[in-house]
Amino acid sequence: MYMAAETRYESMKYNRVGKSGLKLPAVSLGFWHNFGDGASYDNMKDLCFTAFNNGITHFDLANNYGPQPGSAEKNLGLILKENFAPYRDELIISTKAGYGMWDGPYGDGGSRKYLLASLDASLKRLDLEYVDIFYHHRMDPETPLEETMGALAQAVGSGKALYAGLSNYDGATLREASAILEELHCPFIINQNCYNIFDRTIENNGLKETSKDLGKGIISFSPLAQGMLTNRYLNGIPEDSRIRSNSIFLNEDALTEKRIGQIKELNDIAAERGQTLAEMALSWILKDGIVTSVLIGASRPSQILDNIGALKNTSFAEEELRKIDEISLR
Repeated sequence: MYMAAETRYESMKYNRVGKSGLKLPAVSLGFWHNFGDGASYDNMKDLCFTAFNNGITHFDLANNYGPQPGSAEKNLGLILKENFAPYRDELIISTKAGYGMWDGPYGDGGSRKYLLASLDASLKRLDLEYVDIFYHHRMDPETPLEETMGALAQAVGSGKALYAGLSNYDGATLREASAILEELHCPFIINQNCYNIFDRTIENNGLKETSKDLGKGIISFSPLAQGMLTNRYLNGIPEDSRIRSNSIFLNEDALTEKRIGQIKELNDIAAERGQTLAEMALSWILKDGIVTSVLIGASRPSQILDNIGALKNTSFAEEELRKIDEISLR
């Protein structure tokens, strides 16, 4: 069931996380939606095996991933125990806390109480002694930044996490948080943010440039804009699309006539490059070396293999980049 190590890693590229000593695969596997209680256990195993056998060594979770909250960690914990125990040192497992997880005043936000209790609960569900990266999942203006960063430092100092990360921060808050963590001698190495051809928020709020300036990595979630940057919607919204069933991921209103036209034009550029639209979208994120890894979701093993294909060509001509900007930003 496992490929030999020399075969397992040959198709994957590994990028250093900022100026740290850690490397991540250019493509990582996210557990946001397809590893919950309603998912097929056998399919979850196949997704993990396909990823690992093709060099994807990073599995990314959060305390509230499911559905139900906690179920993604629980299911991965079982898969790791039954199938990956001998390979723990070849894996990077990350989790997060910051959004609502349990009732009452202590199950949300950025307090020391919440973050450290959540990490303990995550480790129990994962059946692990430590995670490799522990993130604060979102900025919390109601909690002093010193308290939140102190909790991350304590998580690392206790050995329950090896590195600290921040998710959904902006550039200014990232810089302030990084300074606090540096004073605490906490190895903060990475930011996780939404980033794709259609969503340029981290370019506009200073996160991308600040990360580069501070020598921190970036891992991008929603790199395919919830499926818009694939061939799924080239001809409109299919009747079997999950958008039709009140999807929490992509609203039907987002797929305007203008947006579908943009998708078609971007698909033409991808075809000229000899890529699918999804491959080009992932390549575009990795083009300048500032983003360490793209975080993909998958419901079928074949999607993982298709996304890895993006690594064959991550170089863009200036004219291609100009056209992509012209189309996506208009």
